[in-house]
Amino acid sequence: MQEVKAGSRPPWVGLAAAVWVQVAAGAAYTFPLYSPSLKAVLGLGQQQLALLGVANDVGENFGLVAGLVSARFRTWVVLLAGAACCFVGFGVLWLALSRTIIGLPFWLLWIALCIGTNSSAWLITGVLVTNMRNFPVSRGTVSGILKGYVGLSGSIFTGLYASVLGSSPNNLILFLSIGLPAICLAMMSLVRPCTPSTVENSTESCHFVVIQVLSIILGLYLLVFTFLNSYYSLNDVGAGAFFGGIVLLLLAPLAIPIKMTIFKPKREHASVTVSMVPSIDDLEDDTATKPLLDAADLLNLQEFSDDVSYADMLLAVGEGAVKEKKRPRRGDDFEVHEAFVKADFWLLFLAFFIGAGTGVTVLNNLAQIGSAAGVDDPTILLCLFSFGNFLGRLGGGAVSEHFVRTRMLPRPFWMMCTQITMVIAYLFYAWGLRLTLNVSTALLGVCYGAQTAVMIPTTSELFGLNNFGTFFNFMLLGNPLGATLFSSLLAGYLYDQEAARQHSVFLHEDSSSCHGPHCFRLTFFILAAVCSLGTLLCIILTERIRPVYQMLYASGSFRHPKASSSLH
Repeated sequence: MQEVKAGSRPPWVGLAAAVWVQVAAGAAYTFPLYSPSLKAVLGLGQQQLALLGVANDVGENFGLVAGLVSARFRTWVVLLAGAACCFVGFGVLWLALSRTIIGLPFWLLWIALCIGTNSSAWLITGVLVTNMRNFPVSRGTVSGILKGYVGLSGSIFTGLYASVLGSSPNNLILFLSIGLPAICLAMMSLVRPCTPSTVENSTESCHFVVIQVLSIILGLYLLVFTFLNSYYSLNDVGAGAFFGGIVLLLLAPLAIPIKMTIFKPKREHASVTVSMVPSIDDLEDDTATKPLLDAADLLNLQEFSDDVSYADMLLAVGEGAVKEKKRPRRGDDFEVHEAFVKADFWLLFLAFFIGAGTGVTVLNNLAQIGSAAGVDDPTILLCLFSFGNFLGRLGGGAVSEHFVRTRMLPRPFWMMCTQITMVIAYLFYAWGLRLTLNVSTALLGVCYGAQTAVMIPTTSELFGLNNFGTFFNFMLLGNPLGATLFSSLLAGYLYDQEAARQHSVFLHEDSSSCHGPHCFRLTFFILAAVCSLGTLLCIILTERIRPVYQMLYASGSFRHPKASSSLH
């Protein structure tokens, strides 16, 4: 049982503080900034670098422990664990990269990177679970906003790296090991469980729109800042002033709770009220006069065994021959073992595994993809991918929320649309045209970001909020699994093979570097084929869960199951 903060302002204070924690949770997106330095200083091959990329993704997405801890301990414990991972993991990397300690084995660097980026899983779990529970009827919107700021973090760190840190990989990793824990400690007391906002009104919707607009302004500001700094080489004063604007925009969401403090909100008649706790009459109905067959039962007839008819089962229950066993329906709160036997759970996992796994392959190899295409500085590509990732996360949450309320359209429909777009982007990459490189990178960032923004609220809607931290962290394992399969075993291997061939044929001095479209062409053709399979899985999942969304959103807003009354 966690202590719950009462009042209408604390959830918004927590959401504003969560913005900073989410930016800190984007440390894994800085890997392309310091990976070339790791490769040069430590003398690594591309396949070894790809393995470090896998460590980066494994750490970032292995959040099962964080999910279990978030269900049993207070939020500050989860955030403290994330801060400790930052300090230890990135601290060891800094010792190796700065050559303070020479000769650290590769396996130790791999583990250190896992620990450092695992801070992302702890920080994201802490703020996402808390804020989803604080705003249970706006799950898609809250998920999109918070994951959107994680998507922007790559551009924020790029701006910090290019301006304040002097484009030094050593300084960047030192900041990750000291600066990020400081941010977490500062925000720890503000991100906490509050009385859930269980009504929808124009004021709350307006507040969400304000935060979304502020995040878009921040994204555009970062894009302009990165381009200006790349093409015009801003001096220290100009770069510092621009970065000061970034800090102010990150502080801007605090204007909402400040406004609520100065101008007391008027009481409004809520357009939708969500019942969180069952009434006495409901409890009596559940125990005494529960109907044998209702509309929700009809939606789940297919889950019964073919060997025993449903009518026979009801007759046996009515005669007392067997004891009725109440099983959760999709939309209720599931236990872990109950969710793991559901086909929908694994369809969602596989669809996310394909979409996120193939997308992160491009992110991990972005510097090498740019180099093969003749781009020496990967900063612009990383910024484009990061901005697209932000738009995909913010838009994926907002767009899916709109259509699920107005048309009861299942959220995985948008995973299908984005994976079709990813197929097109991979084909652009495969042809190796320099003119389409920036467009393909931005487009892929949008689609990659949308995978997470759609998966998170879908998981909570199908399987409930009680074990939400565990479920969505299990889904996130699809990211490192995809990175292992597609980035290390596929892209890294094919790249090294092509680099070796070019060295033997053209006698290049550097046998670990590859140039030209052939370096990743076969990889991108395979990724396009895999995403075609992912599109098919999304279609199947969308059709399977369509009746569930018609039940949950029949009134135009989420109908909260009674089982969620035990959230706090």
